[in-house]
Amino acid sequence: MGVARYIKDEKDRIKDVTLQSGIHVKPLYTEDDLKEVGFDYEKDLGNSGEYPFTRGIHKLGFRSREWTTRQYSGFGTPKETNERWKLLISQGQTGLNVAFDLPTQMGYDSDNPIAEGEVGRVGMAVDSLRDFEIAFRDIALDRIGSGLTINAIASVMLAMYQAVAEGYGFSKEQISATPQNDILKEIVGRGAWIFPVEPAVRLIGDVIEYAVKEMPRANPVSVCGYHIREAGATPVQEIAYAIQIANAYIDNVLERGYSIDDFVARFSFNLDVFGNLWEQVAKFRAARKLWAKNIKERYGGKNEKSMFLRGLFGGGGGGLTKEQPENNIVRSAYYALAAALSGAQTIALCSYDEAYTIPTPHSALISLRTLQLLMDEVGLRDTVDPLAGSYFIETLTKQMEEKIVEEMDKIDKMGGMVKAISAGHIQKEVARQAYEFEKGVQSGELIKIGINKHTGGEQGEVELHEYSDESAIEQIKSLKELRRTRNSREVTRSLKALEKAARDKANVMPYLVDCCKAYATVGEMTDVFRDIFGEFVEPSIF
Repeated sequence: MGVARYIKDEKDRIKDVTLQSGIHVKPLYTEDDLKEVGFDYEKDLGNSGEYPFTRGIHKLGFRSREWTTRQYSGFGTPKETNERWKLLISQGQTGLNVAFDLPTQMGYDSDNPIAEGEVGRVGMAVDSLRDFEIAFRDIALDRIGSGLTINAIASVMLAMYQAVAEGYGFSKEQISATPQNDILKEIVGRGAWIFPVEPAVRLIGDVIEYAVKEMPRANPVSVCGYHIREAGATPVQEIAYAIQIANAYIDNVLERGYSIDDFVARFSFNLDVFGNLWEQVAKFRAARKLWAKNIKERYGGKNEKSMFLRGLFGGGGGGLTKEQPENNIVRSAYYALAAALSGAQTIALCSYDEAYTIPTPHSALISLRTLQLLMDEVGLRDTVDPLAGSYFIETLTKQMEEKIVEEMDKIDKMGGMVKAISAGHIQKEVARQAYEFEKGVQSGELIKIGINKHTGGEQGEVELHEYSDESAIEQIKSLKELRRTRNSREVTRSLKALEKAARDKANVMPYLVDCCKAYATVGEMTDVFRDIFGEFVEPSIF
């Protein structure tokens, strides 16, 4: 994904360039191209900090505030993860982006037989509030915001985050947390689902409603086009699907009796950066404009902050290669450049070794330093939207907007994103495109340096992060000790209250906070939902 198609003659002169979005790039752009696409300064561009926010949501852009650096990190035990977080914070990182292991993401405790071999492998193992107490020890939760990269049980993790913060003396009004909490993209692009679509979306609505009422600094959902893009979607589809998924969550909360301006300003996005630089910049500029129009025109939003597309522009795992891994340092620098030129609020980069291992402290710091170099040496904070007014960029942004709208219209005709995903239509399209992309790389039609072109040269050594059975044993031992020493009556009481709330369709968040404080485990809380909701059965798409 993200590699343009080039047609060249026998002398290697470029005859045609087609971006993945289906847009043909001309060799030269002039004022006539802006006229051809109907570009209007006021309607399509405007000033930064003003509707439709194509140029950014803040009037002075990065001159008024630097972007947040939030590297995705976490592995092994909570103790190991705490050490890595403190290292990154000591080196200037300004936010956390928490990686959870697969059993945690799927709602299983570490001693569940199904978790064997996966405890702490791709992220931090979390079984109870005790693990959060270790992981967030000595972290200033009133100053450091945390992204919680989890979806099916995001409600459990946000409740646990509140519980640990309050245990360390921070009120729920002080803390900033952003659970990813986007189950529809999981079904399309990643696979870490548990519950059927309807109750899963209901849980997301519970988190949004609770955050609006109780956690004023929390962003209760981070709509994640990132994983859909990595799974095979085009840049156009990434934005179209993300906005339509957000609309599904909006509709759920509106049905609860809220108005759009009560809650949507708290939505955030997690969007992908890799591939063609110009396509990425145009994509983000078009996305900001279309989100603003979506809220204003489709939902009648009146508060300008409701129209802000805020989020993390990160990248881009799908662009990295195991071959010639040091090339990934260069790739990531350009991904960061694209995100910065696009006006991102938060940027995270995959480390150069992340194509096939947990990043080492060395590689993680290179990614962090890349972002800091752009801010403090290269000049990306000098002025707002420096590419604005380019005949090429403005034409491309307008073309991207038109194609995104076309894709959104297709989804509306299917009855909306929930119906389209429940029937498997979106999954089928994304899977087909991923297959076509891989065929293009293997045939050499799509150029990937180090894979099918310029494959020679010395291969650099990359340090592998070996899976630790000892860490898993330590985690399971800690879990068994927790079960032995906690107040079992309080656990049983809190889980029964959670079960009643879930059956009665009450908002489950206060009950989850109570369960977490009683040291109920992730598996115990998730099993309450499993018993009531059942599990999602993937539709046949082929």
